[in-house]
Amino acid sequence: MPESEKKQITLHGIPAAPGICIGQAYLVGTNSMEVVRKYPVRKEDVTEESARMRQAVKKSETEISLLIKKMQQDNSQQSFILESHLAVLKDKMFFGSTIETIEQQQVNAEWALKITVDRLTHNFNKIEDEYLRDRSSDIFHVYERVMRNLVGNDDKGIDTIHKRVILVAPDLSPAEASQIRVEWVQGFVTDRGGRTSHTGIVARTLQLPAVLGLGNATTQIHTEDVIIVDGIAGLVIVNPDENTLVDYSEAEARYENHLFEISKFSHEPATSLDKRTTEVSANIELLEEVVSVKDKGADGIGLYRTEFLYMNRRALPTEEELFENYKEAVDLMEGKPVTIRTLDVAGEKVAKGLMAPHEDNPALGQRAIRFCMRHPGILRTQLRAILRAASHGKIRLLFPMISSVEEILAVNQIVREVRQDLESHHVEFGRDVETGMMIEVPSAAVCADLFTPHVDFFSIGTNDLIQYSLAVDRGNKNVAHLFQPLHPAVLRMVKRVSETARDAGIRMAMCGEMAADPLHIPLLMGMDFDEFSMNPQAVPVVKSVVRSLDHGQCQALLEEALKLPTADEIADLITGTYGDLVFQHPLYAQDAPQDQPE
Repeated sequence: MPESEKKQITLHGIPAAPGICIGQAYLVGTNSMEVVRKYPVRKEDVTEESARMRQAVKKSETEISLLIKKMQQDNSQQSFILESHLAVLKDKMFFGSTIETIEQQQVNAEWALKITVDRLTHNFNKIEDEYLRDRSSDIFHVYERVMRNLVGNDDKGIDTIHKRVILVAPDLSPAEASQIRVEWVQGFVTDRGGRTSHTGIVARTLQLPAVLGLGNATTQIHTEDVIIVDGIAGLVIVNPDENTLVDYSEAEARYENHLFEISKFSHEPATSLDKRTTEVSANIELLEEVVSVKDKGADGIGLYRTEFLYMNRRALPTEEELFENYKEAVDLMEGKPVTIRTLDVAGEKVAKGLMAPHEDNPALGQRAIRFCMRHPGILRTQLRAILRAASHGKIRLLFPMISSVEEILAVNQIVREVRQDLESHHVEFGRDVETGMMIEVPSAAVCADLFTPHVDFFSIGTNDLIQYSLAVDRGNKNVAHLFQPLHPAVLRMVKRVSETARDAGIRMAMCGEMAADPLHIPLLMGMDFDEFSMNPQAVPVVKSVVRSLDHGQCQALLEEALKLPTADEIADLITGTYGDLVFQHPLYAQDAPQDQPE
């Protein structure tokens, strides 16, 4: 079909990495997505069919092992992702269940593999925790690799690309991501995944615009289609008309120019007009993200999520493995503070052999500090590694999901015991490590004054605090509009915590997505936060906003906002006062074109 006859369509997904790019689509990883058909296998051929499956798995193991070796030689942190793929391959629920299906149902290996993976991903998708839910992509990447080896498909590798393109895929596996060269790849579009999926992390690490979780992008987009990726609004526009191309070309230029201008000063302190300085730090999950943290001028790592080293493994990470990881983070930050959060996952997805009982609602179950107190050996090992790494630089220790004073007393006692043990064995460790707690449960926010004698700082995790306070699953599209950071209840709760921290003389930080939005900064400035922490790409923007504000005026604005009854009215107040300031920034760089009428 001639280009002029192609109809413009707009696809809606999850904005995983900010930015705008316009270019030609390049589909990858779609060969294995062909329809898998079921056919019976004669009884006398079942052994041969099982052997075919075993051979495909063995070939997949060899391929992954070679990739891990290459990544380790390149000092790539993503080798850990592929190690989790090896664990999936060897897991009884994956490999054993597939063989069992072949033998018991006498069906072909492709079909047996498909129904095994369908069942596993269905179980993963019922998990409420976003981070864990996104780990279902590991299973699917393994499935695609084994399926390719079963049917003999050889996909064109990303490393064969030698022109500027936008990748479109069902998802990008770690193996595919490791082949990406930023001189050729402009951005990502995928059917699956989310902000916390590996693909989302890779996109932000490489600083490429990405929209994920589109569901049907690979059926709506073809190789060489012209597409626009809006990683700010979460839109992908296929076959844009001339007006849309012009609008987005201008928006892309504005975005890049403004980002360039504010990035000139991103390494300078975020000091308000009336000389109050706020630290602006970055959240990370992988060591590779530290490059972006430093490039964007962050004042430190305000949240190092440590779950990654524990996920989908056959064995728990050793103290030495954790120590080396944390020490490298500290070394790379060259004296800037690193806040390490202890393990925050449910036990059912940590390491093999630690399977926790099934929970219908794991987000409200045995996760984070609750899981660690149930398995204190895991916590002690992690604490030993953190305290040892603290002898090489400034580390703050952060405990997640604290909901009662009893919990913080218990974990503080474990910290004391670990310190005493290190001391008695003459092991070098950091002696001035500050300990803090996440405020992400309403009970912790309401009783903040009861916690101040037992911690050195608070860090508000707004993502969970808003979700729990408003009874809204932010991953549920049916109620996502009710997830309101400016809801009066949320603002009052956050203000109460900030006042409590200030009165007690302890440090106050915010590490949720709320801190990354320029619209929210004037009110948060009025609450006297010491630190905001966010995705690295947002750091220059937030620093620029802080420098344009007067702290005293922000306090007055906050008092007015707290009198208003709705989130919309509060947003209108902010935009009416600081609209020119907020909307000049890249996160609000353009108005996204609307879907074209059918």
